[in-house]
Amino acid sequence: MLSSVQNEAKPTPSLLSNSTITAIGSYVPARKLTNNDLAAMVETNDEWIVQRTGIKERHVAGENEFTSDLIAKAIDNMVERYGSELSDVDYIVTATSTPDTIFPSVAAMIQAKFNIKQCGSIDIQAACAGFTAALQLANGLLLSGMYRKVLVLAADALTKITDYNDRTTCILFGDGAGAVLVERSSDGIGAMLGAYSNTEGDGGKHVYLSNLSPAIGNFAIQTNGKLVQNGREVYRWAVSRVSEGIRELLQQCNMKPEDIDWFVPHNANQRIIDALCERIGFREDQALSSIAKYGNTSAASIPLALDDAVRDGRVKTGHILLLHGFGGGLTQAGVVLRWNLS
Repeated sequence: MLSSVQNEAKPTPSLLSNSTITAIGSYVPARKLTNNDLAAMVETNDEWIVQRTGIKERHVAGENEFTSDLIAKAIDNMVERYGSELSDVDYIVTATSTPDTIFPSVAAMIQAKFNIKQCGSIDIQAACAGFTAALQLANGLLLSGMYRKVLVLAADALTKITDYNDRTTCILFGDGAGAVLVERSSDGIGAMLGAYSNTEGDGGKHVYLSNLSPAIGNFAIQTNGKLVQNGREVYRWAVSRVSEGIRELLQQCNMKPEDIDWFVPHNANQRIIDALCERIGFREDQALSSIAKYGNTSAASIPLALDDAVRDGRVKTGHILLLHGFGGGLTQAGVVLRWNLS
């Protein structure tokens, strides 16, 4: 059982910010797609899926429910729980690989839906590393002194780009959204203790969604508008290279795995989460995973797992969290932060 953090016992991190998360919300669509449902569609079964992925079910957006709709409901959830004021948001950063439209951006749609005045907006596309990359960008905007409050959003409607004839990928993906407010810290000492980013574009061919080009470099790709993934290669990369990135992030913060209260990785596959814990030295009960009930929700997976733990009281004020996203690009982005919400 994890105890409350005693901040004075923690190593001094090497990087400070003046930003902190002041609210969080999340949302998943009502419709569930179980493993037994998939077994009626492709040659698979519940035992096979659970053994290889840890997934029992995933949520599916409605026919007329898109990424901006998922995000709007996550924001509603955040406002209802924390009484957050949105009228003074300076900037919206949305992480998604499934925007309603290429342009206007989902961030612009959210600005309109919530009637936020004089607000900058941008979508970023870092696949499953999107939420942590967006947190890094928000922190930079606040550190610049030009902005005070940033709305960070992460959502994907992956079921709309999933090939349900491909049993190796269709078992993985679900839909969901998360939202956080990131604001300047009133005491001048923020919650962001460290950050790490890395990209290995040569591996981009291992997980992609075609838009216009029929090739990635010299590698010919499918152009049917569906997500394509080489699961074996992504697994190898995640276990080896992502584990190295997480160790580097810990080293940057002058921390060890036991100094982290909660490890919150991208929920791609329970086998990957377990392998990362083993390689890095995290206990299994340090990792926050919600993959059994949500599946792989790409950019939304970290805020969904985190918010579940916030709601049930596992994550407490003062806890030190390591959030690490990784996926298409191939890219990874991680942050270490102190949780200041009660």
